[in-house]
Amino acid sequence: MHPIYNYLRHRKDVSLLLAAFILLVIALFNPTIPVKRNIYSYIFAVDISQSMNVVDKTLNGKPVSRLVYIQDTLHKLVSELPCGTNVSIGLFAGVSVAALYTPIEVCENFDAINDTIDHFDWRTGWSGNSRIRASMPVLAKTIRSFPAPAQVVFFTDGEEAPKLHVFNREDLSAFQGGDDWLLVGVGSDKGTPIPKFDEHNQLIGYWANESFAMQPGIAQISEANIGSRNDSIANGESDRYLSKLDETYLQDLAKEINGMYVRADSVSSILNAMKKQKPARRDNANFELRWILATLAGVLFIFAYLPKHPVNELKMHWRNLINRRQAIKKET
Repeated sequence: MHPIYNYLRHRKDVSLLLAAFILLVIALFNPTIPVKRNIYSYIFAVDISQSMNVVDKTLNGKPVSRLVYIQDTLHKLVSELPCGTNVSIGLFAGVSVAALYTPIEVCENFDAINDTIDHFDWRTGWSGNSRIRASMPVLAKTIRSFPAPAQVVFFTDGEEAPKLHVFNREDLSAFQGGDDWLLVGVGSDKGTPIPKFDEHNQLIGYWANESFAMQPGIAQISEANIGSRNDSIANGESDRYLSKLDETYLQDLAKEINGMYVRADSVSSILNAMKKQKPARRDNANFELRWILATLAGVLFIFAYLPKHPVNELKMHWRNLINRRQAIKKET
């Protein structure tokens, strides 16, 4: 036989160390095998209309706006998602949700996703309207343009602007794209004035009641649709429009599209609701073997330095310890 083989056969420790080294080298190349598994892919759609600037939420004991509260919630939510989950961020204004990118893997793009969340700004909105109901078919069309399906998690206060009436209420009786979509309600039950900012994000006052008056046409909050800015504000506290979470409306809308609703009271409640959503698809995914190989290498490394008969060695050590104690007792 070859002398190296004879050497390895008699030196089990060297053989085990060599095997561990080979496994570690293979692990460096990050080998994978295709396995069939559920693929979880989401678009987090965030309402950036001006009602989301209402300060009626708290973080660490301090009052914050609904939009800031969503930012904090999304940061925590993204950090809880397991690797392999795909995430897209979409901004809602007017009647549509603009996806900033198609779903990307959360761990590899963790910093980029969180950077996107940090830069939410109501001034990014392309329309003064907030037509949540009418956005459902548009959002479904946006998702169909993705290279792969995605589930929806929609953060909003449920504030429709202009207010819904018989002339502008979208008919969703034939809508089939909202299965398992999750509507997340953000805001409080107490009415709070909607702040009005200028283009430099400086507070100039609060929205007036007349801005949301029921009418068959568009409301004043929709000035973006007519190409001019209206800087009129409420004349006093009694004239301010009070905004609150329209939970009943969002619950009814969720039922109508065969979706779900949850209040954004905690990250755990949102995660629990997301677990009830069906996976976006089932497909082959690469299962990484490097951690298995590294673990096996570690086990071989340990066995290489264990005694040939560890149980017997332990028994012998224990007997020697007892004999020493008995000898000490006799001497004393």
